[in-house]
Amino acid sequence: MKIAVEGCCHGELDKIYETIGYLERKEDVKVDLLLCCGDFQAVRNEGDMKCMAVPAKYRQMQTFYKYYSGEKKAPVLTIFIGGNHEASNHLQELPYGGWVAPNIYYLGYAGVVRYKGVRIGGLSGIFKSHDYRKGHYEFPPYNPETLRSVYHVRNSDVFKLKQIRMPMDVFMTHDWPRGIYHYGSTDELLRKKRFLREEVESSTLGSPAAADLLQHLQPSYWFSAHLHVKFAALMQHEAKGNTSPKTTKFLSLDKCLPYRDFLQIVEVADRPGSSEQLEYDPEWLAILKATDHLQKPSPSMWNPPENNGLHTRWDYSASGEAMMEVVSDLNGELSIPENFSQTVPPYDPTRPQPNTAPSYSTNPQTTELCATLGLTDVYVLAGQGWRGTAAEEGGATEEEEEDEDNQSTGSVEEPSEYPTDTSGLSSSYNPDEITIEDEWDEEEGEEEERGSDAVVPEAPDGARDSDRDSSPPREAAAGLILPPPRTESETEDLLPSSLALRLPPPSGSTPSSSTGVPKRCSGEAKGTQSPSGGTPRIKRRNQSIYTAVEDEES
Repeated sequence: MKIAVEGCCHGELDKIYETIGYLERKEDVKVDLLLCCGDFQAVRNEGDMKCMAVPAKYRQMQTFYKYYSGEKKAPVLTIFIGGNHEASNHLQELPYGGWVAPNIYYLGYAGVVRYKGVRIGGLSGIFKSHDYRKGHYEFPPYNPETLRSVYHVRNSDVFKLKQIRMPMDVFMTHDWPRGIYHYGSTDELLRKKRFLREEVESSTLGSPAAADLLQHLQPSYWFSAHLHVKFAALMQHEAKGNTSPKTTKFLSLDKCLPYRDFLQIVEVADRPGSSEQLEYDPEWLAILKATDHLQKPSPSMWNPPENNGLHTRWDYSASGEAMMEVVSDLNGELSIPENFSQTVPPYDPTRPQPNTAPSYSTNPQTTELCATLGLTDVYVLAGQGWRGTAAEEGGATEEEEEDEDNQSTGSVEEPSEYPTDTSGLSSSYNPDEITIEDEWDEEEGEEEERGSDAVVPEAPDGARDSDRDSSPPREAAAGLILPPPRTESETEDLLPSSLALRLPPPSGSTPSSSTGVPKRCSGEAKGTQSPSGGTPRIKRRNQSIYTAVEDEES
């Protein structure tokens, strides 16, 4: 089946679906599934915007609310994970995943589902060492600290994913697995993002937790985003036991903006006779049941069980009996029920309500799943235990939101399970991102790092749009065997079955056309066609969200 993979969404669903439709018509193909690799921004109303970790000036309503309200329906089944710019109060309602709108499914903090027999997993958030060993204790209204920590990856979720034993076809993370850049065209990456050189050369860029999962899961495909650059890699794993060595095809894509490589079609073999509906994964649900008692919505540090003589059990992998029990709990029906329901009033453009407070309601989907499988709603626990504390420490008032643009408080640094982790020492600054740490209002006019083949758009394409909050620790690449960097020519065929969006604009289109189709491709000047083609760059309606003052760009 054909899977459309998208990098950072940033709420631009209309443009993403328009791009898919354009490609389907142009190439006479049918996209079966869309995967979004984070920064999805499922913003339902003005209250949700206050729960996004971005400066107040960037909190503008985009297009997701149309799909939430029912005004539109996603034309293709969409599965996404969370990144570091999300309506966190909304996603926290669905810790085990669920529908955020008809035909749009969120995988939860961590999750695995099946579609047409293809096994798809994901881990939401980004790695930050000082929060890694905490529980999911955050609850709205968020204070300046929890507004950020809520989207940080936790070791409890990584521990659950490490219990998986069955083969994985596709896996998604927002930030990259540490060391993956050594398996692709490193030179090409550094031509596009020169500021990454120090961390790439020291093998410290990316998430060590994701690198561990890559070694453990060894999926056929791994998709990421976050760094706002298209990058492909091919990783050959060491053989496990008597099995043949596996290979993972890695692909990271850009954000949804004009003149960016934000979408690509990948051909993934499905399994004939499999269900056409999105399904639960029995092994994953069995793991959730087995590890339910380990969840503690607390900011205290937690270490996963190990075979060190201190724990009576450390292996929570799913047995055949446990999986059959889950199937029995579901009455033999693995299809995920289409039980989406609105939990807050959707945004009404005819009646703006900027003073809407962030909501924190339970979600019937989570309540139903927990009752069926005997799981704990960690969102409810967090609300019972920490809601008062968060309110006392100061929920985000309008004045505080403005103050957050200039300063923020960080969590206390604690050692993670990665002993040489010094993630706070990263000095790389990505001028292509919104900074949400200590300097939200950096100087305007900073020149953006761009590849030599970049086409300068006619409108500024937003110099800053997400904090690269992984802040990579200074340690070896989590056991990865690092070969010499590949050359650009060696990585041209890493995804031979993929159909990149490198299409010229349709004939007769003009720069002033309002049809919503690409104006021109990456790598081509006006009036010329790139020999290598380029991603259709869709002109977005709400360009102003990421528009800063005009930068001089090379």
